[in-house]
Amino acid sequence: MAKISDFMTVGEAAAYLSVSKDSLRRWDRAGKLKARRHPINGYRLYQKSDLDELLRRFGLEDTPSPRTSGAKKRRSKRKQSR
Repeated sequence: MAKISDFMTVGEAAAYLSVSKDSLRRWDRAGKLKARRHPINGYRLYQKSDLDELLRRFGLEDTPSPRTSGAKKRRSKRKQSR
């Protein structure tokens, strides 16, 4: 049985994949990425393993998201070089 910590909200999943929240909603409606629904409020939830599989399918699993700490390090290096 999956734990709630295995899931991400629309905003978290969008940041994880570096796409917009609207893209995730469109993919859900089109059946390209399956969202589960929160049992109480009905909000979409995405299982992290499904997101990882999507990244693997497109060969992007090693590409750092611009919203990760790796992006912050790149920005700080630019500031140092000025």
